[in-house]
Amino acid sequence: MTGHRRTTCAYCGVGCGLIVEQRENGRVQVAADPDHPANFGRICLKGASLGESLSTARRATVPRVFGESVSWDHAAATVADRFRATIKNHGPESVAFYVSGQLLTEDYYVANKLMKGFIGAANIDTNSRLCMSSSVSAMSRAFGSDTVPGCYEDLEAADLIVLVGSNAAWCHPVLFQRFYDPHRANNPNMVVIDPRRTETATKADLHLSLRPGSDAALFNGLLHHLRKSDKLDFQFLEEHTRGFSATLTAAQPFSIPHTASECGVPEKDIARFFNLFARTPKVVTLFSQGVNQSSSGTDKVNAVLNCHLATGRIGKPGMGPFSLTGQGNAMGGREVGGLSTVLAAHMSFTPEDCDRVERFWHAPSLARKPGLKAVELFEAIHRGEVRALWVMCTNPAVSLPNSERVHEALQRIPFLVVSECEAETETTRFADVHLPAQTWGEKNGTVTNSERRISRRRAFLEPPGEARPDWWIISRVACEMGFMQAFSYTGPADIFREHAALSGFENTTRDFDISALAELSNREYEDLAPIQWPVNARYPRGRARLFETGRFFHNDTRARMIPIQPRPPKNPVCDTFPFALNTGRVRDQWHSMSRTGKVPRLFGHTPEPMLAIHPEDAAANGLDQNPSGLVMVRSKWGGLVARIAPTRDQPRGTLFLPFHWNGRFAQAARANRLVNPATDPLSGQPELKHTPVAVTVLVPRWFGFLLTQEQEVPPINDLCYQVSVPRQGFWRHELAGTRPIQDYARWLEKHWGLRPREENWLEYAVGGGGSYRAAQIVEGRLNTCFYLTEKAVLPDRTWLETVFAKKQLEARERRSLLAGSLI
Repeated sequence: MTGHRRTTCAYCGVGCGLIVEQRENGRVQVAADPDHPANFGRICLKGASLGESLSTARRATVPRVFGESVSWDHAAATVADRFRATIKNHGPESVAFYVSGQLLTEDYYVANKLMKGFIGAANIDTNSRLCMSSSVSAMSRAFGSDTVPGCYEDLEAADLIVLVGSNAAWCHPVLFQRFYDPHRANNPNMVVIDPRRTETATKADLHLSLRPGSDAALFNGLLHHLRKSDKLDFQFLEEHTRGFSATLTAAQPFSIPHTASECGVPEKDIARFFNLFARTPKVVTLFSQGVNQSSSGTDKVNAVLNCHLATGRIGKPGMGPFSLTGQGNAMGGREVGGLSTVLAAHMSFTPEDCDRVERFWHAPSLARKPGLKAVELFEAIHRGEVRALWVMCTNPAVSLPNSERVHEALQRIPFLVVSECEAETETTRFADVHLPAQTWGEKNGTVTNSERRISRRRAFLEPPGEARPDWWIISRVACEMGFMQAFSYTGPADIFREHAALSGFENTTRDFDISALAELSNREYEDLAPIQWPVNARYPRGRARLFETGRFFHNDTRARMIPIQPRPPKNPVCDTFPFALNTGRVRDQWHSMSRTGKVPRLFGHTPEPMLAIHPEDAAANGLDQNPSGLVMVRSKWGGLVARIAPTRDQPRGTLFLPFHWNGRFAQAARANRLVNPATDPLSGQPELKHTPVAVTVLVPRWFGFLLTQEQEVPPINDLCYQVSVPRQGFWRHELAGTRPIQDYARWLEKHWGLRPREENWLEYAVGGGGSYRAAQIVEGRLNTCFYLTEKAVLPDRTWLETVFAKKQLEARERRSLLAGSLI
């Protein structure tokens, strides 16, 4: 395949359109699509570097069963036979799927149909449970449906943007650029509500650094203030809502002084926010993982929705609540029933909906009740209740909380299937069957972004080896299980047409309806332009906003306001674990790094798993006196090693750690080893933003770093700290050990195959082994340098990294190598 192709980005829920071009040298150039309505020519660094992530190195290329390479016939038959036997002996509830917001909608649809419709249990859940399920639960409670009311244009039309628990400048950068431009004179006012002073907060007119977990108290206070300020829309409340009286009563205690006390924010800042919201009709409130990932996440989102419903600021240009989706197709997964608690096409487990889906699918044994949510699912595996699991396009061994227990569950399960494009991840190491899946650039289908916009992902690369699309893999297994008639798809267009037809089947009240697309020809599907649902007879060109008329999707068409009693995090800090740990993304990485880890330049921003801590907390605990900067972080659930990064952007008593690091790049730095498994009782979403931890100094016997053009090496067992990342033209290894090294040259040879005593090396050592430095020059170019100390400060890596780019070193640069800086 050659030439230009329009497609959609692989990363976050903004859903940016891209134009890809294959060059004659085999490289892929990625550029922003100026005509795509999600991004209009904007692109972020991750999206721009997608072409650099397309290496087929480390790819899974052939099915493997119990460690042996086999044919697809053998692999599909093995999976089908084991699933059938498990169902026969232990019932359909003993089988489960765990899928991903990075699947295409067509993949998601087929997986959901097989599990709920034909295996007959609802035990299919998704990693979207970890990021968006509290918003799903809250919007369903309030609106009667999982409906995002607005569109991206509202952000540009708003006079006030409120971001709650969202570092959009890093996590949704293109969307952030749509409403914030430092060179534009008419930016909307921006309030950021986040304990940390993030990159987004630095751009805000007002930053409320609230106490972790106190978001519901803040929005209860706002609701009370809106009532006192006579800013409620009583006509809207009377005609279009229920529950407002009880909701206002629940908010009544939250005066400005009480709210300030609950949130740990100065009264003047609380008052400023409340007054700004009250006097600005055109306000959009964006909320994301900072509120979702909580044991009371659903209530927090409903507290936000209450304020918009009480003022009638919903469904109109420039105003409304807006959920920022984390993954590229988390919304598409919600449409097809990827969550264990819903059926396809935004239907639920009511008798009427079950009957409707059963008849449409001709499903012999449709599930009649919700299945296990993600954390519950892995607990059921641990107990032996779920005995066969199929993981698709995700890495739960890294991403789920209490991950040591997840590892135990994966070890215990009698049969584990993993569909994965990578040859090795933490999860594939446990797999009995590893099925090679296609990835971005090879797969064909659709995704839906945060504003309900369906866009095409188009293939432009030939897949390596025998890699296949997920819908094909699932259908092949379904046919082997005896369900051939229901899974005889010839391509993704077949699946999309069925998905669209189901959305309109006996649909008189449901929000999700794309039935106008059910008769697309293959060519029309291939050429499908981005479009926002609903897309039906009434709205054949899509619809930007919902709820303009005040009609919602409860049976009586009224929205529900929910009385909120704020609850603190499930596990409070204590004397033993005095810090509240928050985990999240960094700017240039994605999930567990299987894609971004292939792009050296994406490690330039954050090359190590750094633990953000306030300088006064570091000093009070003696953490700033350790020359290595290494600390041990412990919770009730596990421990890890990281390097501290003191910053006043981190509030006292709190810590921040990125969740991306996996075992390939960082030994013992997996954030979810620490994270508690508490979940929201309604949504099942884990409390990833608040885990009590303790931090102590780690004093290694030695610490250092190695920069080398040689290939990566596996983790070295006798190290207490090893971070290995690719950079432009070399690998960077940060190292520390608790065992003394008697001979550094022999140690380098044993683990890296390096021989510092040969002629092309420079060496320097201080007596007694206190310091060692070595550098290798090959044909005038720096090939390797190694710096080690027991207690001194190491050279900065910046200058040395620039030297690797030089094809010929100058004499002064050679003389400076052992110093580590230009002298």
